Amino acid sequence: MTADIVAAYVVRNSVPTSSMPELIASIADALVKLDGFRGENGSTARQATQDVIRRSITHEALISFEDGKPYKTLKRHLTAFGLTPETYRAKWGLPPKYPMVAPGYSETRSAIATRLQRRYGNNSTARPSGAS
Repeated sequence: MTADIVAAYVVRNSVPTSSMPELIASIADALVKLDGFRGENGSTARQATQDVIRRSITHEALISFEDGKPYKTLKRHLTAFGLTPETYRAKWGLPPKYPMVAPGYSETRSAIATRLQRRYGNNSTARPSGAS
């Protein structure tokens, strides 16, 4: 993304070759600040701020820090990146109780489970737990 912005800027503005490294660095820094991630020494560390964490949790979906897309559940999505929920939380500096399932989806699944429990209960007609 930095390269695209630099290219668009250079096409419309006269920039000396000697100042290109500063231009690239300043644009990269600005993008890092927009993402809300900043390391202790100014490097791009993958630590989410409390505000970014709060905004990543919506009622209907969780916004992935890996690709920025919304998901009802992150567990399956994380396997594509070779991550477990624990490593994902550690990588992004998330609290241990950061949810892996969207609140709305969790409520829906809970309601379904409650209805099934009422319907079948613990009698012999209930499906075995290993069946799918």
